Amino acid sequence: MEQKKKVVTFGEIMMRLCPPRFQRFNQATSFDVMYGGAEAGVAVSLANFGRPVDYVTRLPKNDLGDACLNFIHQFGVGTEQIIRGGERLGIFFNEIGAVQRGDKVIYDRANSSFATINPGMFDWKSIFSDASWFHCTGITPAISQGAAEVCLEAVKKAKEVGVTVSCDLNYRSKLWKWGKTAREVMSELVRYVDVVIGNEEDADKIFGIKAPDVDITTGKVDAEKYLFVAKRLKEEFPNLQKVAITLRGSISASHNTWSGVLHDGDTFYKAPVYQITHIVDRTGGGDAFTGGLIYGFLTYGNDLQRVLNFAIAASCLKHTIPSVFNITTIEEVERLMEGVVSGRIKR
Repeated sequence: MEQKKKVVTFGEIMMRLCPPRFQRFNQATSFDVMYGGAEAGVAVSLANFGRPVDYVTRLPKNDLGDACLNFIHQFGVGTEQIIRGGERLGIFFNEIGAVQRGDKVIYDRANSSFATINPGMFDWKSIFSDASWFHCTGITPAISQGAAEVCLEAVKKAKEVGVTVSCDLNYRSKLWKWGKTAREVMSELVRYVDVVIGNEEDADKIFGIKAPDVDITTGKVDAEKYLFVAKRLKEEFPNLQKVAITLRGSISASHNTWSGVLHDGDTFYKAPVYQITHIVDRTGGGDAFTGGLIYGFLTYGNDLQRVLNFAIAASCLKHTIPSVFNITTIEEVERLMEGVVSGRIKR
């Protein structure tokens, strides 16, 4: 049997601190601790689906760095390419909303081990030696100038050695503070990308490409409107082979509709719409979609409708798990794809 080549993901992982039981920050006397980050979430999804994957980041050489490393490693993610150094692990505080009260996030990641990386720290030629796919996000270049330069260094090397590159635009307004705008940085980065992924607003927030006559605050998202966004992205970046967009209709913090679209330049694919009526934890939903999408491309090839349906079903199930990571099984995802939505107990 031919050995599967690895997927490589790159970005920052942080400690996530949540007030328990839907409490607000000003009520909390304790916090639930876990670790998470967008690119780590993609890596965990892929490992969980049986794909070999290496996660690349930088962690401090202290007890918290060790705890974070062990946390990632338990999911079967390759951690051999993680380097150690810097002063601290980044933190994000996450107040989980309910019903009409939305989630809140407060970042504490300035001068973290990852934020202080610089070009030359990672041996990308060695990292990509047995890889077929590289994934990054727009979060990484938002963190610091050094992180942006390393991300660009990585995508250039990936293209040089023939590795497919995907990028989730993942616009984070609270992070773009170091000097350049998201549009300046991402316009250069995306020129080395084969598959771009975003949510309903990312292309608008970064590139000014907005779906016509769409108001996402109404809780209704028309999939057909996002063909315009996909076409405009491909016009601006002719290198793009595929554009995928998740479509979240926020009826309340506890009730969302969830779907997505995929465009390959010829055909516009639309996923089923799921009603997620009792969200347990929405953080990481987009990363679960990306993990499912990459798995789908590597498993189902040109059956792009199945690729999209798998990604949406996988990420739908993520909303039922109190974690930033999606730890569903292929069997569970496929059952949902087949229309088994009752959630009945399995004995």
